[in-house]
Amino acid sequence: MTVHLEVADGVGTIRLDRPPMNALDTTVQDRLRELAEEVTGRDDVRAVVIWGGEKVFAAGADIKEMREMDQAAMIARARGLQESFTAVARIPKPVVAAVTGYALGGGCELALCADIRVAAEDARLGQPEILLGLIPGAGGTQRLPRLVGPSRAKDLIFTGRQVKAAEALAIGLVDRVVPAAEVYDTAHAWAARLAAGPAIALRAAKEAVDSGLDAGVDTGLAVERTWFASLFATEDREIGMRSFVEDGPGKARFTR
Repeated sequence: MTVHLEVADGVGTIRLDRPPMNALDTTVQDRLRELAEEVTGRDDVRAVVIWGGEKVFAAGADIKEMREMDQAAMIARARGLQESFTAVARIPKPVVAAVTGYALGGGCELALCADIRVAAEDARLGQPEILLGLIPGAGGTQRLPRLVGPSRAKDLIFTGRQVKAAEALAIGLVDRVVPAAEVYDTAHAWAARLAAGPAIALRAAKEAVDSGLDAGVDTGLAVERTWFASLFATEDREIGMRSFVEDGPGKARFTR
């Protein structure tokens, strides 16, 4: 398998495994979509880590494969490409990208689909498609400006330059920078912490934030108030409030 899923303690790790650079060919793209749909439906997966291994996250698309495709072939494929990444972005559970080595082109776009990005100190990220006479095609022109702002996104997309981890942290492209040997453990610890949290409330929070970013504040507010009221019917809400009153904040043990 070019991508496989490992589940332990409520955390599902989607592991890219296509040496040497985890090039994102159509097989990898389709497998990512399959696994995104699988973790979405699995009750034993409450948070997700996307990882490319110790050396590289994903260095981009498979250029040799793409070179063989003409316009008609890419028109037929482009929607499937985007839908594979969107399936990852729409996993209704906390998702963290553990970024080692390179996250370029499609690799960067995949990292953008996560809620949080943990990067190695020597990681490099970027959207170099312009250097091929192209633009990002897996969501980079949309997700990157929503994360770092339009001016910074245009700088990265227009120039195709690579961003080192320190700059990526400064502009908000990644959220934490740690030594390379600690990337996966740090990402997994974040996911494991949330895997022990209130699953329905976490899903509601993610949907409310994403809905507002995608469709505007009015839509986001409507989603927020609907979920907010609905959560009063959940066992986790009862557990959380009872624990707060009886034991103080932050001590609730939610059902799994």
